[in-house]
Amino acid sequence: MRHFRSTIALVLAAALAGPALASGSSAPFGYTPDPALQSASLVDLQSRVRDSCASTQAKIQSSTPVAMARPCGCYATRVMKTLDASEVAAYRQTGVFNEGARGKALAAIDGCKLKRPV
Repeated sequence: MRHFRSTIALVLAAALAGPALASGSSAPFGYTPDPALQSASLVDLQSRVRDSCASTQAKIQSSTPVAMARPCGCYATRVMKTLDASEVAAYRQTGVFNEGARGKALAAIDGCKLKRPV
């Protein structure tokens, strides 16, 4: 019985640690970046950031992507203007913001009065 409890405890610990470890990276498991990012213009990248924001914020705020278009346009414009060349290159390669860009993205979320994703 004691071995059974230890096994259950390990399984629960592993299940709870999974999301915590996953939060160390902003890329979802099994995520493959779109190869089109490599050749996309900055305007196209900004559009992708805006669309991604609208989708995410619609879920967070129980709204629609259309309702989030304006504040997410603010976000996408602000964040893309603040990224340096290496951060844009990292975004092109991975499809997510790297550590250096993440702080800038959070500042843009706050500045555009959006909710931070958990």
